[in-house]
Amino acid sequence: MALGKRFFGTPLGRALIGFSAAQYVRLVDLTTTWQVTNGNFLDNLLAQGTGFILITWHGSLMMTPVGWPGPKSLHVLVSRHGDGELVAHAMTRFGMVMVRGSTHREDRDQDKGGAVAMRKLVALLKDGQAVALTPDGPRGPARSLSGGVVTLARLSGAPILPVTILTARHRLLRSWDHFRVALPFSKGAMVFGEPIIVDRLLDDDRKEAKRLEVEVALNAVADQAHHLVGSGA
Repeated sequence: MALGKRFFGTPLGRALIGFSAAQYVRLVDLTTTWQVTNGNFLDNLLAQGTGFILITWHGSLMMTPVGWPGPKSLHVLVSRHGDGELVAHAMTRFGMVMVRGSTHREDRDQDKGGAVAMRKLVALLKDGQAVALTPDGPRGPARSLSGGVVTLARLSGAPILPVTILTARHRLLRSWDHFRVALPFSKGAMVFGEPIIVDRLLDDDRKEAKRLEVEVALNAVADQAHHLVGSGA
């Protein structure tokens, strides 16, 4: 048991877990009947060719790769520690590009990598790229939006696109985010919300109101997806 833990803690072990996770996600995708709601919001942003910020709650992250149509690359913000390494290995199997760091304010203040990540994301968005992040990660609380995503949208001028992708058959982990492990041979829902614009001149007095607006919008999308697959949030 100890030997196994040591192996899966190595770069090779994490890569193996990431590869296996990606193959499992593909299996779930192929055996799921999907219902897409408001997919035109994503299509329109892709057609415009401008940068945008895709957000989903951390607990619903697993099936997000199957909702990305390509061929445009999706740049995914992942934590520099913890489960971020495993997420990175899995996501790269779908052709996604990893950006290490966090938009969480405490992380940006304490970790230079977080500030570097914020600057890199802003540059990517201004260059017309799409980025994805979980605004309640990596530390929670679950379904509580960090103000970092609002700051990112303000600095870059990019719209925020809420999305939730779920399957009816699933298992919930006993983790802070109630991570949802999708199971194959199910029905699924991909729900997109209306893009949200953040004023570049947004001041501190209005920032909290905008943060709450984005949080409510993402929760509404999540609740709709849960309703479509017949499960509680």
